[in-house]
Amino acid sequence: MKKWIALTLAVVMMAMLGACAATAAPAVTEVPVATEAATEAPVATPEPVAAPLEAAEVQLFIAASLEGAFKEIIPLYNQSQPNVTITYNADSSGTLLTQVQEGFACDIFFSAATSQVKTLEDEGFMIAGSRVDLLANKLALITLKGSGTTVTGFADLAKAKSIALADGSVPAGKYTRQLLIKLGVLDGTKEAKDYTTADVSAALGGVEINECSNVSKVKEAVKEGSNEVGTVYYSDAYSVKDDVDILEVADTALTGDILYPVCRVNNAEATAAETAAADDFIAFLQTDAVKAIFEKFMFIINK
Repeated sequence: MKKWIALTLAVVMMAMLGACAATAAPAVTEVPVATEAATEAPVATPEPVAAPLEAAEVQLFIAASLEGAFKEIIPLYNQSQPNVTITYNADSSGTLLTQVQEGFACDIFFSAATSQVKTLEDEGFMIAGSRVDLLANKLALITLKGSGTTVTGFADLAKAKSIALADGSVPAGKYTRQLLIKLGVLDGTKEAKDYTTADVSAALGGVEINECSNVSKVKEAVKEGSNEVGTVYYSDAYSVKDDVDILEVADTALTGDILYPVCRVNNAEATAAETAAADDFIAFLQTDAVKAIFEKFMFIINK
């Protein structure tokens, strides 16, 4: 009898211990097996980019002082639009205007003065509403480093032995003549652009003047030491700052505002793809990335 009681108690105790063990066991949580997709870091969504345009060639006319900037701007544009070829023609704004009037193919015109773009508008070459006065600049008087010049600024230009000066049809040449009118050197009886190089020389006491067809040639003449001083844009002077000294930067009260307008030009020869590319490129010129390049070349952002 005692054996049966002991056996019964043993069975009951074993059952109780089994129940306690069952309740004490932690719940098993299944962990999903990591797949290759689950372990990869999420991929960032790239910024949307413009769809590549059709193959096209855009004819771009730019003032000579803009050439350095555009050597960086065009490759930047081609990173997103590799099918578009930008062919540029850099010269004085007056020369470029004449070329458009003579029938040269042009899609975009970027001038160093407003008068040339106004003429394009008046004569029906400019596409209405396309003009943007994008940049501004200032006129500077420069000399080769170590030249020993006694000229200190525009007011004593007559002290120079020789001057490099753009002709009156070139915006930099016109602004220089406007400044000389304001200073009382030129008499102001005619428009600034109409004063010849001989007129300017006589007003300055017969100083030798090297008449240049664009502002880049003025810059080079001074940089090479061919002329003692010359008048260029501040952006031009900065581009050769290691070679020249800036004697003075003119206040716009003397020259008037120096604005650089850009516009689209009617091009009867342009295909639909070329028209679309020209519209796209002129919009690109107004982006922050391009404005940063212009500022790097010391242009003033006007818009």
